[in-house]
Amino acid sequence: MKKNFNIIINNKSAFFNAAANHLLFYPTPVNITYAWSFGSLAGLFFSIQILTGIFLAMHYIPHTKEAFDSIIHIMQDVNNGWLIRYAHANGASMIFILMYIHIGRSIYYESYKHRREFLWWTGLLIFILMMATAFIGYVLPWGQMSFWGATVITSLVTAIPFVGDNIAHWLWGGFSVGNATLTRFYSIHYTLPFIIVAIVCTHLIILHQEASTNPLQISSGDKISFYPYFFWKDLFAFNVFLIIYTYLIFFNPNLLGHPDNWIRANPLVTPVHIVPEWYFQPFYAILRSCPSKLGGVVSMAASLLILFILPLYRTLPNSISSNMSPLFRILFWIFVFTFLFLMYLLLF
Repeated sequence: MKKNFNIIINNKSAFFNAAANHLLFYPTPVNITYAWSFGSLAGLFFSIQILTGIFLAMHYIPHTKEAFDSIIHIMQDVNNGWLIRYAHANGASMIFILMYIHIGRSIYYESYKHRREFLWWTGLLIFILMMATAFIGYVLPWGQMSFWGATVITSLVTAIPFVGDNIAHWLWGGFSVGNATLTRFYSIHYTLPFIIVAIVCTHLIILHQEASTNPLQISSGDKISFYPYFFWKDLFAFNVFLIIYTYLIFFNPNLLGHPDNWIRANPLVTPVHIVPEWYFQPFYAILRSCPSKLGGVVSMAASLLILFILPLYRTLPNSISSNMSPLFRILFWIFVFTFLFLMYLLLF
């Protein structure tokens, strides 16, 4: 009995030592800036999403006749239900703001180089799963934009030759978006975050094996322990975004949402404009710009999949920082402008 107890104590000590080495004593380049904080900030807001999602799941009813009413019930009858719901809805926007900046920083400083291919690929996989989770979550309130957004997006798979219709019927659980679709989406939305957590852990393990990059891309530069300097630095950045987050929740909770989603879903009334959440609008603009459905689907998928080949196409030698290439910087900011312009196209 005493031997077993000692084994448990030793295992716990090993666990805490490993956690401390990864979270507190991780060697960090001394010259990284606040641009390196957005990955950890996205993880913190993702934790908030999981907690608020669990509380919302206690009161949500995944049925086409009761889903919309259950959201109203959460907002009006549950103690602080409005706070939990608005925190969850605006938390998704905060995560995508942070992830877009995090990906942009990684592209600008070419953080996918120097044997970091798997780190980059796991990060992109997290991003794609986040997109899937956010889209499915947008369907669950079962408002007008939820229903018609689900109808438009899921029908895109019908563009796949030969098997598209069968895949669409499998997604719908029938021949159109209905109760079976909502039930499936609810179960998937609840499951995906835990899959994402597992991939995030893998992402962090790979990061700590390959070490963090820095603005000069010098792999052998000076390093210090993550705690306390970078710990408090990230905590300060988190508090800045927490101010923005609390402003959205308490003062303008519907700023980033669509007013039509406060109307109960009606399959007989089509909204004037069917638009996704703001963080999907660049991809939806690509989809709508193509005259054929298949071309739009391929173009939208290519806009994501092309990021996976970046580690295979090195624009500069590993020893040269992207800051030293004016052409690279110009092309990067053209890319950012194009992304924002595609988002702007659907705002008006």
